Amino acid sequence: MKPITLSDLARRYGYFLDFLDRSGLLDRRGAAAGHVTPENVAGYLDELQMRVSSVTVYGSIFKLRRASELLDPQGEFTWLTEIEKDLALVMRPRSKADRFVLSEVLVENGLALMAETEHSTTRSDLAKARQFRNGLMVAMLALHPIRLKNFASLEIGRNFVNIEGRWWIILGAGETKEKRPDERCLDDMLVPSLEKYLSTNRDVLAQKRDSNALWLSSADGQPMTYSAVADAIKKTTLTAIGVGVSSHMFRTAAASSAAVHAGHNPNLASALLHHRDRRVTEEHYNRASSLSAAMALKAVLQEYVEDKR
Repeated sequence: MKPITLSDLARRYGYFLDFLDRSGLLDRRGAAAGHVTPENVAGYLDELQMRVSSVTVYGSIFKLRRASELLDPQGEFTWLTEIEKDLALVMRPRSKADRFVLSEVLVENGLALMAETEHSTTRSDLAKARQFRNGLMVAMLALHPIRLKNFASLEIGRNFVNIEGRWWIILGAGETKEKRPDERCLDDMLVPSLEKYLSTNRDVLAQKRDSNALWLSSADGQPMTYSAVADAIKKTTLTAIGVGVSSHMFRTAAASSAAVHAGHNPNLASALLHHRDRRVTEEHYNRASSLSAAMALKAVLQEYVEDKR
């Protein structure tokens, strides 16, 4: 099991223990997974259903079971599986429509955030470096929608390298979910921004620490964690665009933009997302077809309004 998966399971199990602690039910000397009883889970489930979406409720119970099985391999947790099945029947994923943004909007706003730092005279160098980094992350992930675990772990000289004056993202088969190499040349549009980040802003963030990580924390100069990168991206897009776009939605944006602007090339989205099967991107293509119609309607309405002026 990958470290990031173990970390997620530990965090979800911690939420359960926190509920028990707040409810006065936590025995700190209890056996591993000994608190996972039908009575305790029923109370936890009631709280979850009042606070979070049905999808999160399902995921929390599923991960509670997985964590319990790891903590107590001999334990009997099939009853949790039955609860999972019931939750799956009523699960209603939240629509992505309220978070749907095309890649060009993300790129434009990322570039704008970086440009703003050049004209600021009141902010500290560290604050400007942080904003520049965030803008670069948004623009770069929009143009090169690799998975967040790979994006967050980019290291200069290892999987982010300069070859004959061109910057490349080079992921080995062991680093990708598809177990296939993935190589992407950094878009020329971003090269000036990247070079400024590497020569100026990254040094400010590093605070004299030595690291090859591309993305450094403004708090201590250490490499940013997966969660820190995800949080920075979502908060940055919320501030810049008004919509908190998750890292996964960048991939949705890329597939949809490909369908809007290059619908004649249905393989483009699969290539962008590094998918082997075109069917995986059909959902994005269908959504984008509807979006194209909406964009056309908007153009007609704008022309109509202007004619009336």
